[in-house]
Amino acid sequence: MFNIFKTSKSVNLSIEEFFDKIEYGNLNFKKGINHYLKNEISDFEESLKTIHTLENEADTLKRKIENDFYVYSLMPNYASDIINLLEKIDDVIDLSKDLLSQFDVESPNIPEDIKKMYEKLTSASFKSVENMIPAARIFFTSPEQVKEKIQKVLFYHREAHSLATELKRTVFKDSESLVLSEKIHLRYFAFHIEQISDASKVVALLLSSLVLKIKM
Repeated sequence: MFNIFKTSKSVNLSIEEFFDKIEYGNLNFKKGINHYLKNEISDFEESLKTIHTLENEADTLKRKIENDFYVYSLMPNYASDIINLLEKIDDVIDLSKDLLSQFDVESPNIPEDIKKMYEKLTSASFKSVENMIPAARIFFTSPEQVKEKIQKVLFYHREAHSLATELKRTVFKDSESLVLSEKIHLRYFAFHIEQISDASKVVALLLSSLVLKIKM
């Protein structure tokens, strides 16, 4: 059975810690946006600070894992694929950090009547990542179980896409009090929240293809 954790205990621990950082980053992504929507600025700033720290720590761990693979020639048949997988997973926390930073810098004015739509969109993107993480974890121990795990990732990705489309339609067609520049600004943030689920889908599809490769 393909089980990378049988190869190196050190790599085992580093990968588990890496996933922990991604998981905590996802939690702070959701908390940060919800704090912003509720105008809880000090809590939002704390989430922003935390996700910056987690993103830096995840990058450090990713580089350590990559280095260990090359230095110790671990899993030579799959090393480049696994490193690419870790890069794509790391993209998720990078995008989440960048998005919270943009909320901080640009301070979008989100009308009360559509805040609930942003909350639902954020929740769907959060859940897509939330289900991607266990799918990625299990790939390293029991890849044959990945398929059933990624179905929820794809489900919440579709939900995020649907909610983002509904939100943007509401902004442009039903929010008559907003000027065009405000509508574009709101669309920008809806798009980037949805993009978190897009990144999660990329990982899910990559996992699916890697499982097929391993079986060959």
